[in-house]
Amino acid sequence: MTSRKDFLSQQAPENYVAGLGRGATGFTTRSDLGPAREGPSEDQIKEALAKRAAQLGAPTPSAYGAVEKKEEEEDDERFQDPENEVGLFATGAYDRDDDEADRIYQDIDERMDRRRKARRLVILSRLTRPLSRTSACEAYGLSNPLLREQIADLNPFDHREVREKQEREEYEAKNPKIQQQFADLKRSLGSVTDEQWQNIPEVGDLTGKNRRAKQNLRQRFYAVPDSVIAGARNSTEFDTSVNDGAQTNGSKSDNVDGTMTNFADIGAARDKVLQVNLDKAAMGSADANSGSASTIDPKGYLTSLSKTELKSQDYDIGDIKRVESLLQSVIKTNSRHPPGYIALARLHELADKPVKARDVMAQCCNLNPHSEDAWLENIRLNEGHNAKVIAAASVKENPQSTRLWTRATELETDPQSKKRVLRRALDLLPKSVVLWKQLVQLSQDEGEARLLLSKACSEIPASIELHLALARIVETVDEARKVLNTCRRANPKNAEVWIAASRLEEQVGSKITANIMKRAVQSLANENAMLKREEWIEQAEKCDEEGAILTGQNIIRETLSYGLDEDDDRKKLFMEDAQASISRGRYEIARAIYAYILRIWPTSKSAWEASANLEKVHGKKEDLWNVLEKAVEAVPQADDLWIQYANEKYQSGDFDGARIVLGKAFNQSPSENIYLEAINLEARNGQIDQARDLLHQARQEAGTDRVWIKSVAFARTHPSPNDTKPDSTALDLVTQALQLYPSNWKLWAQKGQIYTSQHLIPQAREAYATGSRACPRAIPLWILLSQLEEFQAGSIVKARSVLDRARAANPKNDRLWLESIRLERRAGNLTAAKNLMARALQPTECHKSGPLWSERIWYLEPRTQRKPLSLEAAKVVESDPNLFVTVARVFWAERKLEKAATWFEKAVLVDSDWGDSWAWYWKFLGMHGTEEKREDVLGKLRLAEPRHGEVWAG
Repeated sequence: MTSRKDFLSQQAPENYVAGLGRGATGFTTRSDLGPAREGPSEDQIKEALAKRAAQLGAPTPSAYGAVEKKEEEEDDERFQDPENEVGLFATGAYDRDDDEADRIYQDIDERMDRRRKARRLVILSRLTRPLSRTSACEAYGLSNPLLREQIADLNPFDHREVREKQEREEYEAKNPKIQQQFADLKRSLGSVTDEQWQNIPEVGDLTGKNRRAKQNLRQRFYAVPDSVIAGARNSTEFDTSVNDGAQTNGSKSDNVDGTMTNFADIGAARDKVLQVNLDKAAMGSADANSGSASTIDPKGYLTSLSKTELKSQDYDIGDIKRVESLLQSVIKTNSRHPPGYIALARLHELADKPVKARDVMAQCCNLNPHSEDAWLENIRLNEGHNAKVIAAASVKENPQSTRLWTRATELETDPQSKKRVLRRALDLLPKSVVLWKQLVQLSQDEGEARLLLSKACSEIPASIELHLALARIVETVDEARKVLNTCRRANPKNAEVWIAASRLEEQVGSKITANIMKRAVQSLANENAMLKREEWIEQAEKCDEEGAILTGQNIIRETLSYGLDEDDDRKKLFMEDAQASISRGRYEIARAIYAYILRIWPTSKSAWEASANLEKVHGKKEDLWNVLEKAVEAVPQADDLWIQYANEKYQSGDFDGARIVLGKAFNQSPSENIYLEAINLEARNGQIDQARDLLHQARQEAGTDRVWIKSVAFARTHPSPNDTKPDSTALDLVTQALQLYPSNWKLWAQKGQIYTSQHLIPQAREAYATGSRACPRAIPLWILLSQLEEFQAGSIVKARSVLDRARAANPKNDRLWLESIRLERRAGNLTAAKNLMARALQPTECHKSGPLWSERIWYLEPRTQRKPLSLEAAKVVESDPNLFVTVARVFWAERKLEKAATWFEKAVLVDSDWGDSWAWYWKFLGMHGTEEKREDVLGKLRLAEPRHGEVWAG
């Protein structure tokens, strides 16, 4: 063992001061404002600085060693800067600049002391001049008996250092340090005997090692009885049998905590949570489509708050008391603050103390007689005659307050009394539009109302509202024009007067309505009072809503381009304005905007299509035909417009008219689209031979791949009487077409389907294989080849191999993954199907595919897992009609018809071109819908005209 002592038992080095290196000199307590123990002495600091200078190779500092400070000149610790205590920078580098700075500061301090001493000597010399007692006293304001003592106080040897020392000693006597407080105890230790010293207990070793050892000794472990373990085991046990005598007085003896487990309620709660989460996910997807994650209606929110009824029993009496004390302090602090009184009165009202509430408001009105809010609250709290008295006092104190006069009028029940109050108010407030309107509304005679409005217009010539009201009730049109002209001269910067004048002319059937709006635009532009485009559109829609259609159209024609440059994308902006008007139900304004667009761009195909669609959805059949007639005349090369015109004629039952339209189209543009539409028209009308002749003509004049595909399909559905074998003509046509277009996968698919219908499996396999090699990206060809091997050849292995090669050639394709999964499911291999589904839904593959999630939810998982999977899929897939239809079918299977209908609606809105959604929705409505709902959905289906779908054939 070594004889070296441990660290805590070693003696501290010489001149060691704990914490000196980091600037610490002790701790401070509440009872001791200074340091708890003395810091390093001046000699120690000098020695430390000298040692530091020697280590750094710098000269010994001379500032604090040159002149010894006297003991009485030490700075008091309570005047020191706490941020710059002694020893804070003792370990820093002390160089020559620091030494020079110290000497300069010391010289300045000594010079200031010399100046103060010299000033006191000068004062004393003046006082010692030969003066009489009276003159000296009068000169310096000193009293005769105390003259000698007061002059003695000016002795230069008793200067401020002595006074400061006395103050410091007085302060230390009043606020002793900790060591001074225990000084008497320390002195009393000298009388302690040796025996008493021996009886003092040991402090003990509190180092970290021994403390941890003692803590470990305190941690004791005991063996737990078997009864405790058995009780813990049985605490979570559920009994499935009922013992006789186990219940007494309606309670179970073994159910200690009184809880019961209802698994039916747990399952119902779980289903409800899943349903709420599904709704949230659906709302989230809808918000994502609209461009906003969440929307809040602030007006509706505030309205719902205002409708909330507050009852005193709904609140804790302690809360009411606390709020009352706070409000009492508010009004005591500022008695001229009416909101504080109003809040206190409403608190008393909430607490069912109406008398206190009225007293508070009476006090408030006395202290704040010119506060409208205070008077109105006081009137509200009172009823009947008291309220009228208070209202009379309020208007007496505030005769210019329209709100108080209005409230006083409302308190009257007799119309004559109301008129009397309003006339008195108008004597004081002749410029108040609100009071004039109330007085006119009380007038039952039209002549009296006319006189009142005339008087009001003369008093308030700038009020447009009063002039417009007068113009409505005058007897003749000329008088109305005079009123509007007077108002227009008084308000040259207001557009509402011009609009009213235009509406007046429209009502009388005048033709100068357009000229009025043109003059309005010129006048407002000269006055720099022109409205913005959006404001003009709002005014036009307001006119449309109120029946002034012509005025709204004139507004659009004169102001739609205002403020726009030629370089702006005006056409796009105008189209957006039209769509916005349609969404708000203002169809006439949308027609006016489309007419304006077509006036500037008469050959715009998109504008004509948008205008035709507006008439198709919201207009009449004749208007639609008129728009399409103008469209094909303006854009004769637009095949889509010709085809739409012919279809509208045919759907209305005018077959000859459709033929005439297509005949005109042949003369203007004999394209493949016109040929195919003519063929469809003849085939739908039963003219098979004419359709066949048109196809032959189309193959010769416009022999595109679409024409050949249509010819093959027509030959299969309408075989020729000269065919010796089924589909022989179609097979000859597809063979000729493949020589011209070998890279068209639809032709290869048609050839394989023809061979399949003839039960020529090797030839069909060859056609599909050759097509897949020529068109490796054609997914339908791979699927057809796989289904041929599965259904016709009966080889699951070959079908699986085909799909594997297809996925290798087309990675991340959900249709191929879906077909592979369905292949395994049809083969009865659900394990392989689930494995493929897990691979397909990986983030690196097709985890956002709606068809894959639908297949998994409906076919690969148990029924109890359909809702949780639907929620998970709705979070991953943003918007997919397949998934929405699957979720709707899940609710349908659970007989939650409203939820199912909601999800079907979402499916058809997400993609109206997907026909499968419409088919499922129609089937649902056929079983659970009303006749009115079915008619509505059928109308939407006709407008959507879906052309795509897994089962739907457009």
